[in-house]
Amino acid sequence: MSETAVLSIDRVSKHFGGIVAVKDMTFEVQAGEVLGLMGPNGAGKTTLLNIIAGTYSPSSGRVHFCGRDITGLPAHKLCHLGIARTYQIPQPFTSLSARQNILVATEYGGKKAAGMEHDKIFDLVNLSEQKDMPARDLATVSLKRLELARALASNPTLILLDEIAAGSTDAELPRILGIIEEIHKMGKTVVLVEHVMKVMVEAVDRIIVIDKGEKIAEGTPGEVMKDEKVIAAYFG
Repeated sequence: MSETAVLSIDRVSKHFGGIVAVKDMTFEVQAGEVLGLMGPNGAGKTTLLNIIAGTYSPSSGRVHFCGRDITGLPAHKLCHLGIARTYQIPQPFTSLSARQNILVATEYGGKKAAGMEHDKIFDLVNLSEQKDMPARDLATVSLKRLELARALASNPTLILLDEIAAGSTDAELPRILGIIEEIHKMGKTVVLVEHVMKVMVEAVDRIIVIDKGEKIAEGTPGEVMKDEKVIAAYFG
């Protein structure tokens, strides 16, 4: 593991019975980097995020965060250490307001005192006018933004973003890109899973492409989009 790596994935595999969801995955994410994980549906991207975030333990291999072996640690412990994530399907506390959801994230996250002010977080994700609404009354796009706000409120070193642009209109994409850029400016390290190519190409420094659980390409967005294996994985 290099000295500047925030995250190191070393020969990680995950099996569900006879199904291999992730196979012998190895890569590092450097401090302050925005890394994209890309691949067709069912490629293993979310499974890999679940391993990093502590939802799943790998069947084999090791995961290191800031030099510490975190393999198999549960999600709540990783949150305290400084790893936060969003979900494809938002999972708020539906009976609480957006603001109260943020308070929960602040309480259980890492480095509490150094986190962003709540109002600044709501401004960043464009939820200021809805912060006192119950989460159950928020539209899907707003729930996606609440997911992101909760992740930021825990003041993470590493933030895992799982399809935060899903359901957004073309007109909303510049706002999504702006949010990712602001997170980058904060010095956060980001791993982004996204199917919206405009967001992937414009937001990330480097892309790793996964197909059938294996890494098939790695490089800049320009390099990856020209890769024959990537073209075959997406278009057959």
